[in-house]
Amino acid sequence: MSGVAAPMSVDRVMALRSQILERNAALARANQAPGAAPAVEAKPASFASTMEDAFKQVNADQSQAGALSEAYERGETVDIAKVMLARQQASVGFEATLQVRNKILSAYRDIMSMPV
Repeated sequence: MSGVAAPMSVDRVMALRSQILERNAALARANQAPGAAPAVEAKPASFASTMEDAFKQVNADQSQAGALSEAYERGETVDIAKVMLARQQASVGFEATLQVRNKILSAYRDIMSMPV
């Protein structure tokens, strides 16, 4: 099926980690080289854009889980383990989003109740 991301294996994660470490080392060497141009700092993402990206990812996970569930219910050849993993991933993402929301609301209430 297209649009369905395969779960990352431990070997794949370790390979990506080593690539990142190699690139960081190369960047550190390049920054220490004499006569090198000054590095341009990337502007950090805003809180709103970070939250928007997180919500979009949770929504995409929910949509993927729903699509896999529907495909399984229609009798298409979809592995039940893939369906259950997608549903659990969507559930965990949703629960994490709720926890973040609760923490933000709690912090907002704490700030609003502070004496000025």
